[in-house]
Amino acid sequence: MTFWDQQYSTPDFKYGTQANWFLRNQTVHLHPASEVLLPGDGEGRNSVWLARRGHHVTAVDNSRVGLEKASRLAAENGVAVALILADLEHWAPTPNSFDAVVLTYVHLPARWRRMAHQRLISALRPGGWLILEAFHPLQLRYSSGGPKDAAMLYTAEMIRLDLAAHPEVILDEVLAWEGEAHLDEGTGHQGSAHLTRYVAHRVKSK
Repeated sequence: MTFWDQQYSTPDFKYGTQANWFLRNQTVHLHPASEVLLPGDGEGRNSVWLARRGHHVTAVDNSRVGLEKASRLAAENGVAVALILADLEHWAPTPNSFDAVVLTYVHLPARWRRMAHQRLISALRPGGWLILEAFHPLQLRYSSGGPKDAAMLYTAEMIRLDLAAHPEVILDEVLAWEGEAHLDEGTGHQGSAHLTRYVAHRVKSK
């Protein structure tokens, strides 16, 4: 059983069933019936919320337990979500196949984070949107969730450098914010936190 299988092996939903606040506020960028990719969406709260609003959603996670709960949540809400069991260290989406990529607390090991980010933004069509929220390194001062390894926490500049290194994709940065916010997401994210929020859209290829 993987680490995340263990985390999700409870009757409740670790991060609740409501969509992330930042994601809800950024979907104004999406046109109706967008095709949206959600890597690392775990138990499916964000994927199901987007599907309920008419978007065509694909969720990727390496936890079979999480995906089983996501499937049940989708069924309870009367929506369909395409679910893929895969490890983001190696999985690659089809290029130019999505209108948005949503990364909500997807904290990846430093040794392969940049390559994974570049593979994921390759999935964006021209005009597609990247919406990201993650814990900032200053989150180590807080007890509201997130990795305890500073190398797995993100600054806006880290994200910016990861994306700028892509050999083909150019993103236009719309928002890069770092600061404190209050989290109320199940038992996993509770209380004050220090976050990084990043939004960009693909303008063209190099």
